[in-house]
Amino acid sequence: MNMQEAGSQRGLRAGLLLTGSLGLLLAISGCGQKQEATPADQSEVMAADADMTSTDNTAMIAQNTAAGMNWFGGPTYTGEPALDATAALVKAGGGAENFSFATALVSMLGQEAVNNEMAKLNAKYGEAAVKNFIDGMDYAVKDGLKRATEAGVTLPAPAPLEGIPLAKALIEAGTTEDGTFWSGYLFDKALSHDLHNQVMGDIEAEHGAEMDLNVHKILNQAMYDTAQALGMTNVKLASLN
Repeated sequence: MNMQEAGSQRGLRAGLLLTGSLGLLLAISGCGQKQEATPADQSEVMAADADMTSTDNTAMIAQNTAAGMNWFGGPTYTGEPALDATAALVKAGGGAENFSFATALVSMLGQEAVNNEMAKLNAKYGEAAVKNFIDGMDYAVKDGLKRATEAGVTLPAPAPLEGIPLAKALIEAGTTEDGTFWSGYLFDKALSHDLHNQVMGDIEAEHGAEMDLNVHKILNQAMYDTAQALGMTNVKLASLN
């Protein structure tokens, strides 16, 4: 075999190796052929996303509980609850039987301010997540009142708080010593730490881990935004947002 033939064969083998390598790489990456996801594939992806949320929540809850924190972050509050402020929030939302968090927000802040905040939240989280948050807040308050009744807790007369003063009182109730608003800290004060935990368990059992996460995460952002709008600029945004 002369040098020219040997060179040709080496070039052929290199070409075959390169072609095989590219074929393998395309097969692994899926770039060799565009494939549309079937409905079954999409269902599997959605189920996997839901499982991931549940898994993430479980890990977060375990880590925070071990550190003596609330499930979704921030310190716990184990003192006496501010039941009169809770009663004022329930009144603003239409009463215990017909409580609506959206109604409570409008009562405190006015329709225009609420519309602006909803637009901001929709842009950040998506409309589906924000609706899930609002539904979750409705459920949390109603379930919290039910759990309180079962525990023998009766709400007193509402505190004389309405409109912006009520919004400020809720922000202050959920603001920890370092100046950060944490939804979990507010919920601890609204009923009690133990009842707060019961309500979270009920949310996850009936509506899933995503709703529980959205309630805490989006409320952190919404109350921070409200604080800034009301001139409470020392309030800090929680890391979960």
